[in-house]
Amino acid sequence: MCLAIPAKIVDLLPDDGARIELGGVRKEISLALVEGVAVGDYVIVHVGYALTRLDPDEAEKTLALFAALDDAQRQDALAASLANA
Repeated sequence: MCLAIPAKIVDLLPDDGARIELGGVRKEISLALVEGVAVGDYVIVHVGYALTRLDPDEAEKTLALFAALDDAQRQDALAASLANA
């Protein structure tokens, strides 16, 4: 199973490249598989390639769900450590 995540384009680079930001981390990716992408757009990224452009509202909803899952996991881990203390 593969996981592709939405990321925001922060810079366009030469040779179909772009710099994305996801959770404060920036990474260079390839835009060779998509056309018409601009700074500020969201793309679905998998193994260093943008696969498609994503509606900004859908991207924000997806990222919010990931953040909520992360928070829930942290709370569960904290509760488990307190229960074992």
